Amino acid sequence: MLADSWLIARKDLQVEIRSRIIINQIAPYTLLIMVLFGFALDANTQTLRDTAPGLYWVAILLVALLAIQRGVQIEDADAARDRMLLTPVSSSSIFLGKSLALFVQLLVLEVLLFFVMMVLFDTSVEDPLLVCLSAFVATVGIATSGTLYGVIASGVGVRETLLPILLLPVLAPVAIGATRTFGDAFGRVNADGWAWFGLLVVFAVVYTVLGMFSYGQLLEEE
Repeated sequence: MLADSWLIARKDLQVEIRSRIIINQIAPYTLLIMVLFGFALDANTQTLRDTAPGLYWVAILLVALLAIQRGVQIEDADAARDRMLLTPVSSSSIFLGKSLALFVQLLVLEVLLFFVMMVLFDTSVEDPLLVCLSAFVATVGIATSGTLYGVIASGVGVRETLLPILLLPVLAPVAIGATRTFGDAFGRVNADGWAWFGLLVVFAVVYTVLGMFSYGQLLEEE
């Protein structure tokens, strides 16, 4: 199953690398969001430092929606999803592979955006381990839930507007938990970041398991 998942992930990543959508469109959009946040707060250093974790994860959710919609469009092109169902690859492998590809894309954007945030918002990290682990687990949660809800919205003609409506409320626990863990790691809030990290782990595990068991049925009904 892991070998099949890697084949699916590699296929999706190769498509993105060749299209250069991430590099030419989504990455500049991500940077622009952070710059606009900085101007909107009138370059107030103290305010920027206090709001940096929340602004960072809001930006990540916005670009995640773009990446998820991009993945749905690829699968809809030339009946790619129907052809994939005809292969001997299990639905669980397809789900894990597509989630892995989305995870890698988001992680690259997160690393890029993190360094931009550090420079623009003049922030410093007090607990690097908490930052790395919480970002990793939060990205797993976004990737798995995004892959699952992407296929739910794929059969609807207005998926461009339906997907955010369906997905953003689901990702609220991730946004809140990741913001609190980053706030604690940056020393900006009085919160138990590791307790919020536990919430992120539960969310990631739940949607990984849920996706593995329900993705195949959703594909067939789509």
